[in-house]
Amino acid sequence: MYREFETERLLIRPTLEEDAELIYQIMNAPKFIKFVGDRHINSIQDAEKYIRIKMLPQLNALGYSNYSLITKADGSKIGTCGLYNRDGLDGIDIGFGLLPQYEGLGYAYESAHRLLKAAFEEFDIEEIKAITSKENVSSQRLLEKLGLKMVGTTKLPNENHEILLYKKILP
Repeated sequence: MYREFETERLLIRPTLEEDAELIYQIMNAPKFIKFVGDRHINSIQDAEKYIRIKMLPQLNALGYSNYSLITKADGSKIGTCGLYNRDGLDGIDIGFGLLPQYEGLGYAYESAHRLLKAAFEEFDIEEIKAITSKENVSSQRLLEKLGLKMVGTTKLPNENHEILLYKKILP
């Protein structure tokens, strides 16, 4: 079926409709709205539909997509990390988002580091990109810690602001 991954503290598994509450919470967190944008996920039902329309088709087509992050310690769903085939970006993009109470504890690095390894070693992706807003300094630091280098700026379709573009090529 689909690959699941583990780290010392996390189970990383594909996001499914049963994770709608997590997606709803993340996409309505103030930092997500500020740095990523309002995805108009106004209910758990909206989140289920978003998973069905935006996440599962890529998972079915490519074998990877958005992953839910679950702590091994107590089974809490704490965030997401994923490999995205994003409109307007040539190539595969890595992204992450945590519930506010789990930020700053190393979970984003831990999950993104594991998915980068999977991208290169298991999914045969030769280059990973990442995008972040110019104001999101913590995201920029994390991308650099993961070995991505800033290569310029870009704009996504239907967006009017420039964002930073990062890249890492298969080691």
